[in-house]
Amino acid sequence: MTRYLLRRLPSALAVLLAASIVIFAILRLVPGDPASTLAGPDAPPATIAAIRHELGLDQPLLVQYLTWLGRVLTGDLGRSYMIGGQIADLVRTGLVNTLVLAGAATLLAVGASILTALVWVQTRHRAVDAALTGLNTLALALPTFVTGVLLVVLFGIVFPVLPTGGTPPDGFIARPGIAAQYLVLPAVCLALPAYASLTRFLTEALRTELGSPYVVTARAAGVWPGRILRAHALPAALPPYLTALGIQAGALLGGAVLVEAVFSWPGLGQLAAHAIDSRDYPVVQVLLLLSVAVFVAIQLITDIVHAYLDPRIRIGGLT
Repeated sequence: MTRYLLRRLPSALAVLLAASIVIFAILRLVPGDPASTLAGPDAPPATIAAIRHELGLDQPLLVQYLTWLGRVLTGDLGRSYMIGGQIADLVRTGLVNTLVLAGAATLLAVGASILTALVWVQTRHRAVDAALTGLNTLALALPTFVTGVLLVVLFGIVFPVLPTGGTPPDGFIARPGIAAQYLVLPAVCLALPAYASLTRFLTEALRTELGSPYVVTARAAGVWPGRILRAHALPAALPPYLTALGIQAGALLGGAVLVEAVFSWPGLGQLAAHAIDSRDYPVVQVLLLLSVAVFVAIQLITDIVHAYLDPRIRIGGLT
């Protein structure tokens, strides 16, 4: 497993390096001058030039990139010149809120998708199958901002039983019951598309496994169908399911931007939107690179777990 991990690390590091170059270059192509924005519309040229020098924007692009990359590698993310404060502090606060939201949504999506898939492959009623198909298609088709608005209207206005915005005033640990109430609506909204995709993927994988020769043999031997499903078909279907889960985890982080806007959740999504609106390029650079790093880490972890469950991948990776 260690050798397999070492073989995967160079490609992950290459992706991060390429992403840093692309992010730096794209932001430099965006119209507008950060120094002029920071100085204000009536600032004289001398003031703008002084700000450009202070921010290092008068240096060659290669020098700017290497300076920024060196600071990032040493943990110095710089200072936000529009929002204010150290970027590391801004990211740390938003990252905690986003990870709590994404983590809760992932748990909901995984748990509900496994239960639904197990029920779906065992059902013999056409009405139940049609209902599950319709609900799955609806959850997959509705955009998160539409689902979010519907949840806010239903549980915040029609039946005002849950908070529709913000985070727990005392944090997520002081009063877990209150924290759970704040988490329910945004987590459900964020989890629905991932739940629908994972359910459909796992259901098809289970049906494929249930048609395999070893399952036919087990049934002929009189093994209880429920035991075949849970003890044999489900473990065999998990490796590809984990691959799909890794992809959906990255999609969850992207969908969190809209969900945070709908439910006023102060995470990285709101921080990114604020930074883009105010042309706070240092913050945007860090957030974009962080999103790529998180996605690469998720894919790497998924591949490692997949290789652990399926030795053929480890053996193939060593040749």
